[in-house]
Amino acid sequence: MSNETTTSAAAAWSVAASVLTASGVRTVFGLPGDDMYALEAAHEAGIRFVLCRDQRNAVFMATGWAIQSGEVGVAVVGKGPAVTNTVTGLLESAASAAPVLLLSGGTGAQHRGSGAFQELDQLAVVAPLVKYAARVDHPDRLVPTLRRALLVARHERGPVYVEIPEHLLCEASLAVPAAPDVSELPSEIVTRGDSAVLETLRAARRPVLLVGGGMRHENGGRDVERLAERLGAAVFSTASGRGSVDEASPYFCGLAGLYTPEQAARLWQETDCVVALGSRLEETATFQWPDTIGRDVPVVQVNVAAADFATTFQGPKALAPAGATVRSWLGQLPAEPADPEWTATVRSVHTELHAAHQELLDGLARSEDLHIAEVLRALDAELPADRILVQENGLQDMWSYKYPLYACASGAGSVVPSEQTSLGFGAAAALGVRLAAPERPVVAFVGDGAFAMAAADLPTAVKNSGGGLLYVVLRNGGYGWLQVQLDQRENPVGDHAFVDPESVRAQAPQIPGLHQVTVWDKESLAADVAQAWQKCAAGEVVVLNVPVRLSDAMFGADVAGGDFPQLAGAGDE
Repeated sequence: MSNETTTSAAAAWSVAASVLTASGVRTVFGLPGDDMYALEAAHEAGIRFVLCRDQRNAVFMATGWAIQSGEVGVAVVGKGPAVTNTVTGLLESAASAAPVLLLSGGTGAQHRGSGAFQELDQLAVVAPLVKYAARVDHPDRLVPTLRRALLVARHERGPVYVEIPEHLLCEASLAVPAAPDVSELPSEIVTRGDSAVLETLRAARRPVLLVGGGMRHENGGRDVERLAERLGAAVFSTASGRGSVDEASPYFCGLAGLYTPEQAARLWQETDCVVALGSRLEETATFQWPDTIGRDVPVVQVNVAAADFATTFQGPKALAPAGATVRSWLGQLPAEPADPEWTATVRSVHTELHAAHQELLDGLARSEDLHIAEVLRALDAELPADRILVQENGLQDMWSYKYPLYACASGAGSVVPSEQTSLGFGAAAALGVRLAAPERPVVAFVGDGAFAMAAADLPTAVKNSGGGLLYVVLRNGGYGWLQVQLDQRENPVGDHAFVDPESVRAQAPQIPGLHQVTVWDKESLAADVAQAWQKCAAGEVVVLNVPVRLSDAMFGADVAGGDFPQLAGAGDE
């Protein structure tokens, strides 16, 4: 497993760097402890260390990297409050099922319990949020612990944590791994011809496919689109599953749950079988589902982890990678859809969605006001087809969840926050996404409240992105969602406000190397977007400031009731 090569006084971090390098890690994000050993070890190993200003942002960036690349994102921090600063990032990576490794320093064994500087039971803090947590107290356990952490992160799809206490830095020697630890996952599986899953699919006449985040990096051969054509099935996506399927497919009918287009709602009312591929069926994805789904209508679920099955919904379950499972089904299903009328209905819904989209844009064009939908259209017209949109989940950036205002077609991508919707995730994660996909333009589509929370790391983005990173900041003056909630209360609550109208036309901090463009009116939009992208393509990081109105909200007058809008007909059969 190892040889006896010795290392310097920073032995533990040198060994950690060698394990990371052997596993293919070339970039880490973080803010090292003040002994600088982690930074030194990364430098000597040829690992790029993206120095962040905020530890939470570091984990957000590592999560963005992991979601986009499918590989383990790594964050490195110090101890004590440095670790507690990462907790929101760990929450987000856990909810996103993103493979992230957090490495931290820690109090040496000889000082624990003595009130040592920044002493903290860090395992107790992070353990509830990660799939594996360990503190390495003996030098012989360092390499095996790191290898286990990487395996768990990669194959169980979630964050892991390893603490490297200070006393390991003083070891005279530590074993350095002589070779990488190789793990393989079969790319093909066999589904029995008489399995309950296949029998359910064969019996379905009006199927719906729901593609979740577990299909990311699983559909390179476009097998889901082939399955949809074979079954004549409508295809929907969860927010985190976007980019897994080509949304130009005539079977694609938008997002599920909260974001279901009005024209597509009838498909959920009429379906007789739902097939969920790589989804945990969270509340947002199943919002307003008819009560018959999961009771009279079976829900077939495919996940790699049993804990991801939503047992609220009845139906057969397959414990396997979603991509390989779909490929195994294709060889055992009929070549033609069971109900041609259902297929025709699905395709007509897709057509209706695009006709309604064009009608909406035509109507907005006659208005003097600038609308967020028009901003999305301008981005679509100006940016290359393979751009990746990294989103938040506030009052107005939610417009990007509405299909086909934004569509993942022709190679376009999407990265969204999880069901936790941690504020500031998208603004910070965009840099991680950009570094994971350096050949593609990345657009962070964010509100000004979220952008402000991540702004400490704008210099980090300028230094490390290499350009091609565009922040579209929708400026309503603060926290628009909360302001709308407050405004809709029957009785005022003091003189509180969550937005400042005077800051709607604010700009980002003036930072060397950061270029800013402000959209002042509707007439300048196309030229402003063109200018912003021109600067990005030339190697700059650009902020496109877009003043917006609170009334330009996706749910409009329906916004009320806290976490979710109270939509007409909620809870109906």
